[in-house]
Amino acid sequence: MMTSEPLVSVVTPVYNGEKYLAECIESVLAQGYESWEYVVHDNCSTDRTVEIAQGYADGDSRIRVETNTEFLDHLKNWNRSLRSISDESAYCKIVHADDWIFPECLARMVELGERAPTVDLVASYRLDGRTVNLDGLPYTGNVYAGREICRAALLGGPHLFGSPSSLLIRSSAIRRRDPFYNEANIHADTEACFEVLRDSDFGFVHQVLTYTRTHDEAVTAFTNRIGSSIPSDLSVFVKYGPHCLTPEEYERKLMVRLIGYSAFLAKNASRLRDPEFRRKHKETMASLREWVSLDEVMRGFRSNVARSLAKRRAAGQGVPPDGWQDALRRSELGRV
Repeated sequence: MMTSEPLVSVVTPVYNGEKYLAECIESVLAQGYESWEYVVHDNCSTDRTVEIAQGYADGDSRIRVETNTEFLDHLKNWNRSLRSISDESAYCKIVHADDWIFPECLARMVELGERAPTVDLVASYRLDGRTVNLDGLPYTGNVYAGREICRAALLGGPHLFGSPSSLLIRSSAIRRRDPFYNEANIHADTEACFEVLRDSDFGFVHQVLTYTRTHDEAVTAFTNRIGSSIPSDLSVFVKYGPHCLTPEEYERKLMVRLIGYSAFLAKNASRLRDPEFRRKHKETMASLREWVSLDEVMRGFRSNVARSLAKRRAAGQGVPPDGWQDALRRSELGRV
């Protein structure tokens, strides 16, 4: 082992990951970079996850398996897994159990981190299923001001964060924030990137170094059902927009997002009968009161619902018997 290399804590939080876990672990073992520890953090799996992970741990002292005594939701489990990294680690590389990393991943990402001490977050091109993405930065640069990366994202620029498997994080940035992921935000991985980049720089390696598997897993299916991505994006915007944007940019883009959110709610008014959908968006409304007036959202919501109903009548479709009128009359989202 090259002891001069800084230690990287590789972390895989996992629940019932037997289908792909071996492939994930093998990708870490294939790294040309050798100074790493690997923590597989099991969340009370009911399949062969622990057996598979322990088999690898028995053959390599750098791998250890930790198991929760009780099942946690995925964000709590992510946070607990990050608390298990070594006090000696300089960097942390999360690799979800259904993802994997290319053989040069740790070496290239750590090399950039060591060359630029102000960088706390390193990304690269990603193979996302069969598509390469996380592109959009000029090839001539590797280090960017964190505020400018966040600013570009808030203004509709390139999305560069991907998923946790896409990133290398300086361990000190994780230790400064406990919990690292906001457990109240189901899309906390994006929020965490904005938080880290408030006072640090962003590094980017122009090479495909990580792989994210695309499939209909439980968390994605749930977030799609409750429509959480739009309110999560809005919450991140009102929290970090004032730090990254000019007042004029912030006000203009905020109005665009509020109009978009009201249109989304109107389009999905019938789903207000779903208790989880309604609860999610009422919680969003409550949280936004700290940042913005919600009058525009509710006016837009009612206007969009009324417009949709008018179009249906004009087309001879009538009023759908699925809760639209009820939602329009009661404006349930305003009752927080």
